[in-house]
Amino acid sequence: MSGLCSNCNSKSLSRDTTTDRLICDSCGFVQKFDNFEAPLGGVNGPEGTFIRVGTSGTGTLYNYKDTKIYKAHKLIDDIADRLGLAPKSHDLKTMASAITQGEFGQGSWFDVFVGACAYVVMRKDKKSLPMPIAEVSSLIGCDEYELGRMVFRVVEFLKLRRPEYPDFDLVGSFERALRNSEVFRSVRGERKERMREQGVFLMQCMVKWSLTTGRRPVAVVAAVLVFVAELNEVGVRIEDVAKEVHAKVYTSKLRYKELLEALVKVAQVLPWGKNVTTKNIVKNAPFVIQYMEQKSMSRPGGKGNEGLERFRFDLDDVASECLRKDVEFGTDMTLVDDDFKYFELDFDRRDSDNVDSLKLSPECLSMIYTKFSSAVGYAKSSRESGEVHRRERRDLDIDNCTEWWSGESDLSKKLLLKQILEKDVGLNALPPSFVAGCEVYKKRREKINAAKRRIDRIMHPLISDSGDSRNNSSVDCEQPRKKRKGAKVNVIDWEDLIIETLLLHQVKPEEIEKGHYNTLMDLYVFNSGIIPEFPEMIEA
Repeated sequence: MSGLCSNCNSKSLSRDTTTDRLICDSCGFVQKFDNFEAPLGGVNGPEGTFIRVGTSGTGTLYNYKDTKIYKAHKLIDDIADRLGLAPKSHDLKTMASAITQGEFGQGSWFDVFVGACAYVVMRKDKKSLPMPIAEVSSLIGCDEYELGRMVFRVVEFLKLRRPEYPDFDLVGSFERALRNSEVFRSVRGERKERMREQGVFLMQCMVKWSLTTGRRPVAVVAAVLVFVAELNEVGVRIEDVAKEVHAKVYTSKLRYKELLEALVKVAQVLPWGKNVTTKNIVKNAPFVIQYMEQKSMSRPGGKGNEGLERFRFDLDDVASECLRKDVEFGTDMTLVDDDFKYFELDFDRRDSDNVDSLKLSPECLSMIYTKFSSAVGYAKSSRESGEVHRRERRDLDIDNCTEWWSGESDLSKKLLLKQILEKDVGLNALPPSFVAGCEVYKKRREKINAAKRRIDRIMHPLISDSGDSRNNSSVDCEQPRKKRKGAKVNVIDWEDLIIETLLLHQVKPEEIEKGHYNTLMDLYVFNSGIIPEFPEMIEA
């Protein structure tokens, strides 16, 4: 109190002994709020409607940290339920607590962190099929790349290595996508099981061909799903399949194209392999896959064409068809006499060294391929029109074309990477990224050689004019060509100028081939401080 009356500002105040209130002696006004007591005093202080500092209400014991941990546990249970990891919720909490040292967290980053822990738990559990990281990010509602970076940090913190943290299961991802797909809901029973076996076979062949090295697995799964659907005449669109497996449409189309190109390379072993392209590989795929299946079941140390010897085209039936006039197709299939004896070869023999032992005439092979193409095309058109006779349906029904698939190869079952690489499926391919890198190095090496020739021609004009054989060829190839309409003209671009500058600053060609132009320019040109001398070591 200020010691003054709030009514008349008099200093004559006295306290009443009965009410314990201050009263002004001049005007008799009772002063207000003169007996206020602060509710302090520690744990044993007064209690009532006053809220203590650091608590959420009267009688509660949860502080800020306890509330944060409670909300974190609730979020972990929710994410685990969305990802189907409710039984693994305790493992998620233990992993999150170990990484955050029991502090957990809150905010958008913690959602990404819990999703990364869930993905690591799925990868560690060998009994369950892990979801692709794209699907996990869509269920959590975060960016895929952000989740991937968080997964990398979690793995590095926990120091997880193989076999504790196995590689992503491509085959399991394909089986899960086929089983849970809405696009293939109408496919059931034996047909779906056959599609699963064929997909597993092709998926592991793509692993052997290095088409999955450094690639996103979901795009590969989408490509194999579409190809297997085409083999079994299931109408699907690659856009729908890619959207369902959370893959990019453009990337899925690239993987699908690479699969077709690989099968075309394998198909070159067929008698009509030169006519097989990416446009008609689906029609020839039964023969190609049957050959690959038989080749994979051959002995590891056998001859190169052992799988082809076991691979049968039913040549006896083909020969009988070729030796008579086929009335149904209206084509004269009569062969020359020299061709018939080659159909009676024993294909189980072991003394044949190459495919040329089947010395079939080009006319015979052309007729066989024409018969097959017309038969499939006629059966398909007849099915669409609904006009198929009994005999034609029995001979040409597309459903009977599934007899080419036996499923006896080990590649139809899930194998380890070492076992896949030991199998022979008729093609050994390098990773596409490695092949593309070699092509880039080759083009860059040609640019370096061309830059050397230009420098040498300027530095030694007399040698170039004297008709030196060393430079004549280079001068001729460097002469400007007349520009024709629609034709491309070879011009010197910015890369050629940079290569010339680096060569003049005595940079080794081996370093230029790597393509780190910015680093080399900073190291040898801008920061060197030395005027370059024209080196005599530059040769054409």
